[in-house]
Amino acid sequence: MDEVRAIYDEVAARPVERACTGRTECCRFKLTGKTPLLTKGEAFVAAKALRATGRTRLPTPVDERSGACPMLTGQGRCMIYESRPFGCRTHFCAAAGGPYARRDVLDLIRRLEKVDAALGGDGPHPIGPAIAGALEEL
Repeated sequence: MDEVRAIYDEVAARPVERACTGRTECCRFKLTGKTPLLTKGEAFVAAKALRATGRTRLPTPVDERSGACPMLTGQGRCMIYESRPFGCRTHFCAAAGGPYARRDVLDLIRRLEKVDAALGGDGPHPIGPAIAGALEEL
């Protein structure tokens, strides 16, 4: 999980202008038509962050196509913002500056893939099922 956090720190340090305002439109998958995909390492980081809130399971249904991210609170705030997945940091929010160009983060994606392989993962999975699976394994 340290390597995943290091990757998150590195993407934050890149010179791509970002301005997340916490508006959460990007967390409304029915609106965006996009659901973040998590590698196994990212799912473990997210699951640990969710557990740190006192929860032991996903607070909402796992089917993201039904609407909002399962990590959103009733007040529309991300429960795991500091540990949010790579996709949430780089690909979804037009208000924050739009998606990163893949070429600008490909090296970090490859590192996440290496962590996934080292953990016995089989590639990225949608956020809900990925975190639910990680919660079962922790």
